[in-house]
Amino acid sequence: MTKKLLLSAVLVLFVTFGFSQTKEELVAQKAEKQAEADAAQAEADAIQAQIDALPGWRVGAFGVIGGSFSNFSNWYAQGAPNNSSGNIGFTVNGFANLIQEKYFWRNALTTNLNWTKLDNKDIDTDSDDFEPTTDVFNLSSLYGRNLSKTIAASALAEYRTTILNNFNDPGYLDVGIGATWTPLENLIVVVHPLNYNFVFADNDAVFESSLGAKIVADYTRQIGAVGFKSNLSMFQSYKSGDLSNWTWTNSFSYTLWKMIGVGFDFGLRNNKQEALNYALANYDPMTAPEPTFDNVDNDLQTYYTLGLTYKF
Repeated sequence: MTKKLLLSAVLVLFVTFGFSQTKEELVAQKAEKQAEADAAQAEADAIQAQIDALPGWRVGAFGVIGGSFSNFSNWYAQGAPNNSSGNIGFTVNGFANLIQEKYFWRNALTTNLNWTKLDNKDIDTDSDDFEPTTDVFNLSSLYGRNLSKTIAASALAEYRTTILNNFNDPGYLDVGIGATWTPLENLIVVVHPLNYNFVFADNDAVFESSLGAKIVADYTRQIGAVGFKSNLSMFQSYKSGDLSNWTWTNSFSYTLWKMIGVGFDFGLRNNKQEALNYALANYDPMTAPEPTFDNVDNDLQTYYTLGLTYKF
């Protein structure tokens, strides 16, 4: 019996020792292969950087898709026990840039659209349709002739509006000339002291076109699985500060698997003409004075979208 126990113990130690050796060998092999893969990836990144530096077109896009749906029946703990709700939204950021030795032509598209539904099944007066809530559309085209490695004489056309509700009411078209500074590969700063801001709207008493200065700053970069884009667009009217406006949009994405990941978008805007137009459409003359540029509450406009992303 003692011999059997001793033999079993020796066998267990032998198997354990052999397994340990095999595991250590596998770990060493994995480290070796990982080092080879890292070296190959670094070489591939260097080649890609050389490709990116060549003249020609750069085209790409990424976006955020978010959505949720729910349905309640006889859920008496809430005010509307029978209801269905849902939210659908998506963002698309696309670009098509032609980079040449003596000039460049950069084109960008940004959209953020969102629909929401809240249907109380116990009443007939509410809507059971998805109603648009977030509505952003921005299209820009920048052409420049290089004066040095970082400075270029440039011309910009930028159009902003909503497309689900009140298309082109208001709509903004900036057209101007000036200079573009590119201190970094992914950073573009546009300064156009001669710019005309065309405003299209039915309410001519509030919305007015004017001459002013245009400033745009855009930073777009992809670092591994992380991609982000930040864009600031400002117009300073020479006629009146009431006609000035700015919009700052940001997009972040993290790729989890192949082309799918998670993303977060948020935007800020300040536009006194839009604030006054909204106040005039919703004020009650029996309870408040008529809104004007002098007394309107020009609150900061904001939006955000969180959801899945798909890299095109």
